[in-house]
Amino acid sequence: MTSTLIQPTGRVHWLGTGLSTGSGLALVCATATGTTVWGRTREKAQACLERLGLGGQADARELGWDALAEGVRPGDLVVSMLPAAEHPAVLRLCLRQSAHFASSSYVSAEVAELAADARRAGLVVLTDAGLDPGIDHLLAHRLVQAAEKALGDTPATVSFTSYCGSFPAVPNDFRYRFSWAPRGVLTALGTPARFVEGGRERTVDRPYRAAEKITLGGEPFEVYANRDSIPYITTYQFPKFWEVDTFVRGTVRLDGWTDAWQPVFTQLENGTADEITALAARLAEQYPATSEDHDRVVMFVRLEAVTGDGARWAGEYTMDVQGDATENATPRLVSVALAGGLAELLAGRLSAGLHQATSDPDSIDSWLDFLSANGVVCQEYVP
Repeated sequence: MTSTLIQPTGRVHWLGTGLSTGSGLALVCATATGTTVWGRTREKAQACLERLGLGGQADARELGWDALAEGVRPGDLVVSMLPAAEHPAVLRLCLRQSAHFASSSYVSAEVAELAADARRAGLVVLTDAGLDPGIDHLLAHRLVQAAEKALGDTPATVSFTSYCGSFPAVPNDFRYRFSWAPRGVLTALGTPARFVEGGRERTVDRPYRAAEKITLGGEPFEVYANRDSIPYITTYQFPKFWEVDTFVRGTVRLDGWTDAWQPVFTQLENGTADEITALAARLAEQYPATSEDHDRVVMFVRLEAVTGDGARWAGEYTMDVQGDATENATPRLVSVALAGGLAELLAGRLSAGLHQATSDPDSIDSWLDFLSANGVVCQEYVP
């Protein structure tokens, strides 16, 4: 049972001042009736606001559970940009304070379980609301909805692929620079991947060993499956009468990445936890992302359907964005996408309960319009 939505007050509490807190925060400040940025110290929060040119447009506070609980009121929105492991604790505080919750991170099992309590309490839990996950979800839903409109209830065999990655705009020999926690990068590589290929579920323990070559816009890249793709067949609301031949969500890297990283892969497979942590530190020191090194984000989402009589439908979205002297692409895309989701929430257009981005067609249109109006444009190839 879903309770009546607690109307958002318009007040936003933004927790965290790390690399993903980009220029989208300015859009949040412009939308919200009041914004407070909570940092590990007040000085860090204030420095974040100054870095983004937001001095005087938001309050800066030191993050502490007691102080946060005292500051959050019913109907407020708490945005967690903290490490994912801290999200459940933030959401529990939101439940106690009758506040809405949002994050750009993937939904975890614990957050999903708590979201059921939030639904009954009339609270929104918005997750997967950044770049990837986030923009990719919106585009996937749009493709599924377009295919359904074109094909109706005709059974079809479908292939879906969604790849996203961030790497140096000017390639280096290593084909990568570390723009986020280096240990997290290596840990992610060690996570098995589950996907559908040739109509069958597959699990690959070391997905980087199964990287494939693809060409996008005439440029070669490498791609590999990432995490568990299978649940997203349901998330993206594939019709029951579609037969899934291929379904992969994954990562895109510069051509030559697997060759450059062979020594790293070997150490990942043979090293101890402490040795891998030391490796991450050495790599981050050797290949840092500096203010002179602009990044590049590439996203590619495609759906193809073939009916029994041979009729074919295909649609795709691509995005290729480079950072510049003003801001790198990754924090801009994550934070602007999140700001678009927060705008939907603050306007009361999201129902109580869990939302992995959104599947509502009107909300998708509004969110993508928000992105486009703020310079984030996806190239559309949909019949």
